[in-house]
Amino acid sequence: MLVLSRQRDESIIIGDNIKVTIVDIRGDKVRLGIEAPSNVAVHRQEVYEAIQRDKLQNVGDAPE
Repeated sequence: MLVLSRQRDESIIIGDNIKVTIVDIRGDKVRLGIEAPSNVAVHRQEVYEAIQRDKLQNVGDAPE
């Protein structure tokens, strides 16, 4: 894992077209702004995991 240090209003670039900006820092919380093409899905990890669970469940429920 690459670990980078950034301050508020600083950014990192991923590939050619994804930009992650530190929007705010309050205590132990960091707010991120993410600019990505509309064809790139961006989710919090817990949302992504729920989507994956639903996909697996729907595959198991598919009629034969």
